[in-house]
Amino acid sequence: MNKAQLAAAVAKKLGGTKKDAEKAVGAVFESIEESLLQGEKVGLVGFGTFDVRTRAERQGRNPRTMEPIEIPAAKVPFFRPGRALKEKIAGGK
Repeated sequence: MNKAQLAAAVAKKLGGTKKDAEKAVGAVFESIEESLLQGEKVGLVGFGTFDVRTRAERQGRNPRTMEPIEIPAAKVPFFRPGRALKEKIAGGK
């Protein structure tokens, strides 16, 4: 499911317009992004938690030449699903 399909599903569930649902979905994603950029966690009870983690510098290899390279440290977004979401998926509901 992509963003447009998600907006269409939200519009269908709420009985509103697709345009309004696209605005709402976009606003949710922007709010999550802004919070993560400020270093805050975003926890949605029953769904999961969005967070930013720091990946340490590490040694890698150039696949073409097989020479060792240093891969710099990086901040990466991370999602940890909540218990309710895990249970729904595991149960196939």
